[in-house]
Parts: sequence; structure tokens; C-alpha cells
Amino acid sequence: MPEPSDHSTAQAPGEARTVREEHPSLPFGRPGRPFGSNPFLFGFTAALGVLAAWLLVQAMTAAVSILILIVTSLFLAVGLNPMVEWLEERHLPRWLAITLVFVAVIAFFAVFVIAVVPAVSQQSGQFVEQLPTYISQLQNNPQVRELDQRFGLLEQAQAYLTGGQVGQQLFGGLLGAASVVVSAVFSAITGLILTLYFLAALPSIIRVGYRLVPRSRRPRVQMLGDQIFKSVGGYVAGNLLISLIAGVTSFMFLSIAGVPYALALSIIVAVTDLIPLIGAGIGATMAILVALFVSFPVAIATLVFFIIYQQIENYLIAPRVMKSSVDVPPATTIVAALIGGALLGVVGALLAIPAAAALQLITAEVVLPRQERH
Repeated sequence: MPEPSDHSTAQAPGEARTVREEHPSLPFGRPGRPFGSNPFLFGFTAALGVLAAWLLVQAMTAAVSILILIVTSLFLAVGLNPMVEWLEERHLPRWLAITLVFVAVIAFFAVFVIAVVPAVSQQSGQFVEQLPTYISQLQNNPQVRELDQRFGLLEQAQAYLTGGQVGQQLFGGLLGAASVVVSAVFSAITGLILTLYFLAALPSIIRVGYRLVPRSRRPRVQMLGDQIFKSVGGYVAGNLLISLIAGVTSFMFLSIAGVPYALALSIIVAVTDLIPLIGAGIGATMAILVALFVSFPVAIATLVFFIIYQQIENYLIAPRVMKSSVDVPPATTIVAALIGGALLGVVGALLAIPAAAALQLITAEVVLPRQERH
């Protein structure tokens, strides 16, 4: 039988056994030399890397709304977790504590819908019905009357509104608005379900996250992570408490002033107060506009009330509530809220402040000590 040549790829069992005995740590033998700097191979590998990066970017772009929903739900779960732990300290099982907190959240949304939707629908209907009358009243203004005589704007607008063409033009818009409402309701329900799941699985998620860190660094990372979770939870709880105070105070004033839909407006003020920088102004503006339907002095009194209350909230309430949760300088808060709002809108503005607190903690405990050692 002819012996195999030196160039044959076949290997006898005895030779394989000899290789394993010579290199016990390499059961399949010593690796061969790399292929070398082949231009074709390098270009092909680079092209595959670019293609994979492009596909990843496209996938993230297509799923950006889902990713935002997941991040928001996880943020809410971290924020609600201190309430669950507080109930657990009162000797309640975790599942019962989660149920109570979640029922409270759903009850708030239910009250919001019941209080706000009828008021908005009724006022919108009244505005549409009285819009031709408002246009007729504008003709008493000399400047508007002069423009109307030159261009006939008011007559055309009134004929358009009273001629039945509004319904035909707005039918497609109503369908679009209905689709937006359905999408918003679906997103809200999905967010609540994700928040419930994250809240139930949060301890295990945190444990798995810590196990991904090397053992030598795990205790320090765990202490930093616990402090970050505490800051985020304190920020959410503090922000909810501030918004509750704003809503209750606004309801008391609006009820005394005789402004219609005081409950709905106070809930809107409480919800918009959660938004950094601009939220309080949005809620106050809506309340002032509704107060104009009562009288001009009532609107001025509402404006003065919200100006005074914002000063009290900014300089007395918020510092006392937030002093034990998120200690972020005011300049950092403003910059973080602006950047977060530019990137992700309202959601980004809400997430920006606890993210800035986390970065501040990591910088103070990790980055700066490392720079001092060099």
C-alpha cells in the first residue's frame, strides 16, 4: 500500500494521538498560521462589518418607538419600586404590594380620562357651534372690518363654516385623529403591561445585571447601581408628590374662582407639571384660557396665582422634596432637560434628569478618582 505523501491532509489515528499528547491544552492541535494580510479578505470582512452596522441601525430606527416604550416602562417600574418596597416593609407580600401600586396607577388614569375627555369634548363642541358668532363679532373691530372689506375674509370663512363643507373637509382628518387616539390608547395599555412585568421582575433583572459584571468589581458596581436606582426612584416619587401638590392647590383655587371644569384642569396641571421646564407653563396656560370664558379679571387672577405658585414650588416645595433623592445642580438640570427633549421629546426630558444624576455619580465615584491616581 502506498504511503501518504507529505502534502496529504489525511492524518492517521496514531499521529492525532501524538499531537494531543504533546499539546494537552489543545485537543484539536495547534492552530495554523493566519491567512495574512490578503486585500480581498480584508475588504470582504470590512464590507460585512459595514453591512451589519447598517442593518443594525435600520433595525433600531424601525423599532425606535418600541424601544422608547420599553425604556419608559422600565423607568416607571424603577420609579414605582420604592412604593412597592415601602409596602413590603409593612409585611405585605411583593405580589400584593405590586397589585396595590398598579391599581392606584390605573385608578389615576381612569380619573384623568373621566374628568378630562367630557370637558374637552363639550368645550370643543361649544367652540365649533359659536365659531360663526365669534367671526361676526370680529366685524365690529375697525381693522378687521377694513381687511374684510378689502378681501372678504370673514364672509368667506362664515360661508365655509355654515355651508356644511367643514364636515366634508374634516372627515379624513377625523379618521386620522381617530387612528392617533387608537394608537395612543394601545401604546398606553402596552406601556402599563410592560411596567407591570418589569415591576414584578425587577429584583431578578437587577441580580442578572450585576452577575454580568466581573466578580472583582461586582461589589462596587452593586453599590453604585443601588444608589442610581435609589436616585431614580426618589426622583419619580418626588416628582409625583410635587405634581400632586400642584394639582390639589390648583383645584382649590379654580373651584373658589368659579372656573369651569376645575377637576379636569387641575389634573392637566398635575400631569403637565411632570414635564421639566415647560410643563408647568403648559398647564397654567390651559387654565388661564378656560378662565377667559368666565371673565377677564378671573383670567388675570388665575395668571397671578400660577406665577406665585410656581415661585413657591421652585424655591420651597421642590428643594425640600428632592433634597434626599436627586442632587443635580440647576444648570445641569436645564441642560439635561433641553438635550433630552431635543432627542426624545417629552420622554427624553423626563428621563434626562435621573440620567444626569447617574452620570454625575459615576463621574464623582469612578472617573475623578481614576484621574487623581495618574
